[in-house]
Amino acid sequence: MDFNFSEEQQMLRSTVRSFVDKEIMPNIAEWDREGKFDPSIMNRLAELGLMGVCIPEEYGGSGMDYNALAIVCEELERGDTAFRTSVSVHTGLNSMSVLQWGTEEQKQKYLVPQAKGEKVGAFGLTEPGAGSDVVALGTTAKRDGDHYILNGQKSWISLCDSADHFLVFAYTDKEKKHHGISAFIVERTFEGFSSKATKGKLGIRSGNTGELFFDNVKVPKENLLGEEGEGFKIAMASLDNGRFTVAAGAVGQIRACLEASVKYCHERETFGKPIGQHQLVKQMISNMEAGLQMSSLLVYRAGEMKNEGKRNTRETSLAKWQACDFANKAADDAVQVHGAYGYSDEYPVERYLRNSKAPVIYEGTREVHTLMQADYVLGYRQDKQLNKMLPAWEGK
Repeated sequence: MDFNFSEEQQMLRSTVRSFVDKEIMPNIAEWDREGKFDPSIMNRLAELGLMGVCIPEEYGGSGMDYNALAIVCEELERGDTAFRTSVSVHTGLNSMSVLQWGTEEQKQKYLVPQAKGEKVGAFGLTEPGAGSDVVALGTTAKRDGDHYILNGQKSWISLCDSADHFLVFAYTDKEKKHHGISAFIVERTFEGFSSKATKGKLGIRSGNTGELFFDNVKVPKENLLGEEGEGFKIAMASLDNGRFTVAAGAVGQIRACLEASVKYCHERETFGKPIGQHQLVKQMISNMEAGLQMSSLLVYRAGEMKNEGKRNTRETSLAKWQACDFANKAADDAVQVHGAYGYSDEYPVERYLRNSKAPVIYEGTREVHTLMQADYVLGYRQDKQLNKMLPAWEGK
């Protein structure tokens, strides 16, 4: 058991941290205030090879391990959740799903340009009436010769207006319930496709989130990912990857809360001494540190299991649940440490608090993960090997 990062991983962290400090930190307060998403950030991440950091080199990626993806997400979220979300969706939910389930033709057509950052991928599962209850999907796909005709709507889709490719889930046979859901790769340019951004969000305001609409969209049969009826299985496997990146991002947010709070503790004095010398402030600082360390261990353990090609649904669920809860609490405490100033956007911690709520909800609410973990312990739930597993890291 080795808890040390490799030299390559340490260099990656340094590169991403420097990028965040130079490209995101000076602008994020304004972007957040204006609800502005800057897609050029994605282009600059691509130039650094970060849009496909864990995708094999043969498919246009950097060929690093899955924990390298965790490092990227951790450092990006230290800047802002919006940019970690972009990588989570593009790499974790879309590209890694195509890597796991796609045909060679699909990998060449879609995965290669995404891994290079020439195209951007997104993920379309959630609907106005279907979140945790995936079987409640209303979107349908009917076979018509060499195409499927897609009709329906998706909501809360990250990169809705900026992605080129979408992994979309729809019923091909509603009578079969979750065995009747299929997955499709949908291009923005397909006739009948449209999108609309959602305004008025509590947090992640500098992220592009919204709705997708499918009005008799003709999807070539070659764009069916996996087999008909495998969509639910593909969606759950995709969420294993997405949740991993969300958990890693939460580690970055805890770190951001801790860094901001420690800095303020040394600047602010009350009752004749720095506030860091007050016991209950120390309690909040120590809780942040504990959450940071525990969350890191959970995340990088899950990443190591991915490196080994092992099923990691249980471990990733626990990491996502705990890390996001720790991040939410750390942000709340960071505002408290800053007192009245924490309630103002003069300091970043109010943004951290607003941003910290969404990850507790998406990709499995804390309630869903609570039940999953109980079911594992009680023996009600067991995970089997999938017929197509995420490839182990070639360096293992």
